[in-house]
Amino acid sequence: MNMTPRILIAGIGNIFFGDDGFGVEVARRMAGRPWPESVRVVDFGIRGFDLTFALLEDHDAVILVDAVPRGGVPGTLYVIEPEPEPGEPEPGEMLIDPHALDPARVLRTVKALGGKSRRILLVGCEPTPIRDDEDIAPGLSEPVASAVDEAIAIIESLVKDIQEGVSREAAPSASLNP
Repeated sequence: MNMTPRILIAGIGNIFFGDDGFGVEVARRMAGRPWPESVRVVDFGIRGFDLTFALLEDHDAVILVDAVPRGGVPGTLYVIEPEPEPGEPEPGEMLIDPHALDPARVLRTVKALGGKSRRILLVGCEPTPIRDDEDIAPGLSEPVASAVDEAIAIIESLVKDIQEGVSREAAPSASLNP
């Protein structure tokens, strides 16, 4: 029986909103690398429904990759192990916006649909704020683009740790929202 943990690496973001495309770029670069069968790399972009259904599949661990504004210096990388969202969704609450992807809402939707608990890690990058006069800002800023290779190295290390059963320190008790 194969006991290798199944891992989903999920790139999240919108390539038309500057650094929000960080997770997409990381997933794009990682998808071209050789991975064991137990590791799946997917660019989910802003497709929250697709991510929700993927999280309902049987993975032992999920690594979300996204831009995470936490008030730090642009390009700063974070490894966060988010707490499960408390409570149940309100009746009639729209948990998933078909035009945007909010990881916290996706995780609440998975919980509401009976998804099982698993280890979820978030590798996030502090974005450079988009100027108020910009509607569309394709491409990553220099500090965030420079962080992509380091993020890939962190994710590779996390995958190795998960496969070897090592629990790596992440930001404790962190919420997906700053």
